[in-house]
Amino acid sequence: MNIPLVDLKAQYAALKPQIDAAIATVIADTAFIGNMSNRYVQNFEAEYAAYTGAKHAIACANGTDALEILLKARGIGPGDEVLVPAVSWIATSEAVSNVGGKPVFVDIEAGTYTMDPAQAAAKVTPRTRAIIPVHLYGQPADMDPLMALAVKHKLFVLEDCAQAHGAKYRGRMAGRIGNAGSFSFFPGKNLGAYGDAGGMITDDDSLAERARMIAQHGQSKAKHDHKIEGRNSRLDGLQAAVLSAKLPHLEAWTAARQRHASRYRELLRDSGLCLQLERAECQHVYHLFVVQVDDRETVAKKLAEVGISTTIQYPRALPLLTAYQRFGHTAAEFPNAVKLTMRCLSIPLYPELSEDQIQHVVTTLRHAIRLT
Repeated sequence: MNIPLVDLKAQYAALKPQIDAAIATVIADTAFIGNMSNRYVQNFEAEYAAYTGAKHAIACANGTDALEILLKARGIGPGDEVLVPAVSWIATSEAVSNVGGKPVFVDIEAGTYTMDPAQAAAKVTPRTRAIIPVHLYGQPADMDPLMALAVKHKLFVLEDCAQAHGAKYRGRMAGRIGNAGSFSFFPGKNLGAYGDAGGMITDDDSLAERARMIAQHGQSKAKHDHKIEGRNSRLDGLQAAVLSAKLPHLEAWTAARQRHASRYRELLRDSGLCLQLERAECQHVYHLFVVQVDDRETVAKKLAEVGISTTIQYPRALPLLTAYQRFGHTAAEFPNAVKLTMRCLSIPLYPELSEDQIQHVVTTLRHAIRLT
């Protein structure tokens, strides 16, 4: 039984008429480039704003650009420090460096894997301008204490929601708690396009206007009216149409992910495996289901031998990457991050997963950990 980590073919098969029609319409209109008048992009922006409850949704080329554009729109630049978690994809910290700022790494909580608010408070200096909490694996970060910290020090809060479409923190939608939220619509995300795609949400009129201008070469509402120097970060019409076709299904997909995660937890309850804790009063949307195992290479190999795909997200804590050697960080500074990145293993989780597949994954995983 071959079980992929995520099955995009199964998703397409279920939506083939809608997806094919959406793509055909864009081709017929030759509405390929996401300029300011592209109706497919405009439609998706309106739909995603309505879904999240945000006043503004601004499309862009990818999730990394979304982070960078929002930081730039806020005026973060050289000499500014931005708090980021020690476990995330490099886009989170890379965006800070790319606007000239300094990423300041914060250890994660041992159980939830998101930024530790107490550690964040200890890292604030007079140069700190912003915080980027990452809702890792679909689990909301502990936003109340982080927001209190931001208010105390007048910090910009940019939520990295790349893995958290539809996640909720105490009834509030991820991306709506801080000043802005960034999203990736990479194909494998909970809401994914058929190529790179990204977006931003905010209730701040001024921030939204500037972010939109930056993404459109600094243009305001008219072509060739360049108010500032911006960049080319447009969402393609084809990607927007695909996202619009998928968005109505996101809540049902999320519910399926949650059911599968609950089933995994039930079947692995007495396995001895360490699983991510679910934060109370929050909606974890399970972009990934992650277990911690000893000798994960051997475990992953055993699963691969019977056709079960796994992956490691992420194998090294961000501050220990070669890219950040200039800061001279050591593993001892980030014990929780290092422990997770040495032991984490993602097992298959997607809406179309069947009970037989879940049982097969669990049986094989239990057998593999007994052999290590």
